[in-house]
Amino acid sequence: MKNIHRFLLIFFLALNVIPVFASGDEHAEPASQETHEKEKFEPGNFIMDHIADSYDWHVFSVGDFHATMPLPVIVYSQHSGFHMFMSSNFHHGHSAYEGFSIASEGEYRGKVVEMVNGHEVRPFDISMTKNVVAMLISMVILLLVFISVAKSYTRRKGKAPVGLQSFVEPIIIFIRDEIAKPAIGEKTYAKYMPYLLTIFFFIWLNNLMGMVPFLPGGANVTGNITITMVLALFTFVITSVNANKSYWKHIVNTPGVPWWLKFPVPLMPLVEVMGVFTKPFVLMVRLFANITAGHMIVLAFVSLIFIFGQISPGLGYGTSVVSVLFVVFMDMLELLVALIQAYVFTLLSALYFGMATEEHH
Repeated sequence: MKNIHRFLLIFFLALNVIPVFASGDEHAEPASQETHEKEKFEPGNFIMDHIADSYDWHVFSVGDFHATMPLPVIVYSQHSGFHMFMSSNFHHGHSAYEGFSIASEGEYRGKVVEMVNGHEVRPFDISMTKNVVAMLISMVILLLVFISVAKSYTRRKGKAPVGLQSFVEPIIIFIRDEIAKPAIGEKTYAKYMPYLLTIFFFIWLNNLMGMVPFLPGGANVTGNITITMVLALFTFVITSVNANKSYWKHIVNTPGVPWWLKFPVPLMPLVEVMGVFTKPFVLMVRLFANITAGHMIVLAFVSLIFIFGQISPGLGYGTSVVSVLFVVFMDMLELLVALIQAYVFTLLSALYFGMATEEHH
């Protein structure tokens, strides 16, 4: 257990540092012109705004009043140097501050840009966006849970688990006995357990928090392809570093394959090398696509209420009954998907480790 919470510290440090360089590339609330006219509801913008990252954290809205929690904007410009300020200075994207603003259209739509000689230029952006803050929150929760459980095991050595122990222990045993041992092997599975436990709990917790519509939930962490890319890179690096000679020999010179598939055109080696990179790519896309699709379906049902409400208030009220029922059903399904996606990512990672470390006789 001590190894697990030590690994958690290293894992989360890297996970929060790497995506932050790209986390400002999406923005949930692009700038728009304020008008006194009633704007037409656009379901596409509504859905994308809610699943994208942002420079502030929306809490609630009442009419034209939007309560948001501002987040730190941290940028470095080659023209004006280092800047750090709160996103509230943008006034929801309607104002510029210190020469920086949030682009409302074009290539950098929703991103922080700097006006230089009349042109929008992207600064080096390491802002604390909603997804980054949500990861830090989940990091703190997991560290508190695992450190607490580790202390309980130390104090209550040899006794039956209680409290958080009784919840966490069956999951740890399941991952050990049903994922790590069968996929990696009895001899080497323990080496990979800290990582497997970390990604399982991290993905599961953030999937669940993404379903909560209020603070500290509501961030689409595992539906952000930058985050899933980093998780997949962890698996890729661990697999490549720990792979044995048999694994690389199998890739370069696949046994049992006719020679004419290897020479003069190295067809099979090319296929095997491509497989090395497609495995983490599949991990990245599967998690991203499943979580994002779930959120989009729920938001699409909510959008139906406003779409029919624009036609007729009666249609809007009538549609709301059906939409709410479907939303509740989808939320129940998403609870299952949240667990399944954490399980699948962990299982595939373990399988990759097992393939890379398997001893061939």
